[in-house]
Amino acid sequence: MGVAGTYQFVWSSIRVPIRTGIGIPEARLGTVFTLFIVFQTVSQFPAGWVRDRYGPRIPMLGGAVALASGYALVASADGLLAVYLAYVVGGIGAGIAYTVALNTGVKWFNERRGFATGVVGMAYGGVSFLVIPAVRGGIRTEFRRTLLLMGAGAGLVALVAAVVLRDPERSGSDAEDPGGEDPGEAPASETPDAHTGSENPETRSPAGNPDADEDPTTWREAVRTWQFWHLYVVFVVVTGVGLMVVGKVVSYAGELGLSAATATAAASVVAVSDAGGVVSVGAVSDRVGRERTSAATLVLSGLALVASVAAGDRGIGLAFVALVGAVAFFRSPVFAVFPSLVGDYYGEARSSENYAVLYTAKLPGGVFGGTVASGLVLTLGWSPSFLLGGALVVVAGLSLVALRPPDV
Repeated sequence: MGVAGTYQFVWSSIRVPIRTGIGIPEARLGTVFTLFIVFQTVSQFPAGWVRDRYGPRIPMLGGAVALASGYALVASADGLLAVYLAYVVGGIGAGIAYTVALNTGVKWFNERRGFATGVVGMAYGGVSFLVIPAVRGGIRTEFRRTLLLMGAGAGLVALVAAVVLRDPERSGSDAEDPGGEDPGEAPASETPDAHTGSENPETRSPAGNPDADEDPTTWREAVRTWQFWHLYVVFVVVTGVGLMVVGKVVSYAGELGLSAATATAAASVVAVSDAGGVVSVGAVSDRVGRERTSAATLVLSGLALVASVAAGDRGIGLAFVALVGAVAFFRSPVFAVFPSLVGDYYGEARSSENYAVLYTAKLPGGVFGGTVASGLVLTLGWSPSFLLGGALVVVAGLSLVALRPPDV
């Protein structure tokens, strides 16, 4: 998970060396990031389909090859098309690693799905926090060597994951022939402590849909519920604005006249805050409720983005860094809580493919965060573009107050 996240979070630190070294215009450079998001997104459904049926090993092996190859291709690129190809390959690897790692946590921890997915998701940005300073220090003087080392490291870590990851053993009625029952046991619906239909509130689905795991919903059934499309629209908005911040925070800091040290700190803080947010917000959602947690934190994220613009315009570097960190920390529900909501609403047996379909919302979000955001910056300016993003996230958060579990 962590090495997959470097493609996203390290991008803001290597985009300028790529632009100056190869001579890529800003608008086309935004398209590189968009291509990464597109292929990270579209790779997740087939990877999730394979993962749900055959386990995590096969798709993760493919992800290891793609993660290593992407950085190797960037290192040897001599033109725009070569950079495009590199981020297509890297995006496929990142998408495979993401869906396999995240949904392994969903399958292992029924009762604390929010915390489990948060811990796994924390690595997506957390590893980048550790490597960004080294990358920024080496990329300008040893461009090729730095990227080759990143590719080798990413491929090796994913290869180890392919060897060690596995799914939990099915027990009880899940392990038996679905057409028969064990005569020595009561049916699950009549067992007080069964996971579904339990009389014990601690063993019920946090979303209030106790039948979700007993009768898992396919992705075709999930997309027929309005809750799915509500989550989808919120996902588009939050990922689009979040990717704009992730991909352009270093350049924005420079345009504001803030120091290079402030720009580096902003990129690092965004990565570590994203990591801290997914585990913290995920854990809170297990106790407070998924919908309420998502609504409150997204409103805070949007307000923090608006405040970061005000701080940056006034040249207050420390406040700017802290506030963009808050943006990343509080935007985490789409990655920390939404996977758990999908498991709660539609069952864990098909959680990989169901969340992969929801995750396709990152596709239009990526177009916004890359190409559209670059166009907005050129037409509206940097600060108005970021203010618009903050307002959109606030509206998305407020809309989640109306979210309720589906009747499936």
